[in-house]
Amino acid sequence: MEFINLVLIGPILEIAEYPAFFLEVVFGGLMSGVMYSLVALGFVLIFKASGVFNFAQGVFALFAALTLVGLMTGTMPFSLDKVLPELPAWLAIIATFIVMVGLAIAVERIVLRPLVNQDHIIMFMSTIGLAFVLEGLGDTIWGSEVKALDVGIPTGNFMIGEIQIQIFDLWAAGVAAFLVVVLAVFFQSTRTGRALRAVADDHQAALSVGIPLKNIWIIVWSVAGLVALVAGIMWGSKSGVQFSLSLIALKALPVLILGGFTSVPGAIVGGLIIGVGEKVAEVYWGPLVNGAIENWFAYVVALVFLLFRPQGLFGDKIIERV
Repeated sequence: MEFINLVLIGPILEIAEYPAFFLEVVFGGLMSGVMYSLVALGFVLIFKASGVFNFAQGVFALFAALTLVGLMTGTMPFSLDKVLPELPAWLAIIATFIVMVGLAIAVERIVLRPLVNQDHIIMFMSTIGLAFVLEGLGDTIWGSEVKALDVGIPTGNFMIGEIQIQIFDLWAAGVAAFLVVVLAVFFQSTRTGRALRAVADDHQAALSVGIPLKNIWIIVWSVAGLVALVAGIMWGSKSGVQFSLSLIALKALPVLILGGFTSVPGAIVGGLIIGVGEKVAEVYWGPLVNGAIENWFAYVVALVFLLFRPQGLFGDKIIERV
């Protein structure tokens, strides 16, 4: 009985006694979830196009953020800083996207094209190698110290009743919502989006009906690079551009398991659930286990979903052919 009081009744009574604080915790969790969702979107794009979990997506976000900081501060490699001046934020963002498109073309030619029709595990291993290469390249060019990133996103806060709202978090939520709408329309209503789904189902069959596989992969990796750039801007503006940014891939994995590897809306919903769940669990149940619930809560939720609903909330139903 005492255990039930501690685990269930106590937290519920605390929530009822301080509802404003509970709502503030929930809102903070929603904003963390938005950040997770931005990274998970890139994974969904690559998985839709190739059926492979792109382990390098977190490093893509890091590399994009490092490139953006370099362009804005005039610290570019290969003596480019002597040719290029310090760019304003809007121009640096455009230039960084061009760099990410170039990276997508290089990945398609060097990594993906030789692995057409190979097992998915081989392509997955290639993305792990790509992650280490890009992380090492970023460290070599720009160094490993934490870098400040300011692209002009408004900061500060305001109060709604007794709840404190961060203006930056509202911007992040708005950007994520816009990306979800655009990507959902892209996949469902455009010819290229339908071709992406066909490529994911069967590379050889897609080639046989005239779908240009290399072009499709360049497009999807470029879009994933754009999503990584947005994620890198949001994370970098909030906590600085640092190499721990590459580890957000590990937190995106339970988000994808929860929402579904093939669902754009699922990436958003999964991120929000994970973000709110880990914040609420840390505040109300953390003291019972000496804290640190936030570090492993997402993986416990992912394990439960793998046991009872492995396709996730919005993923395609798994059909085994025998």
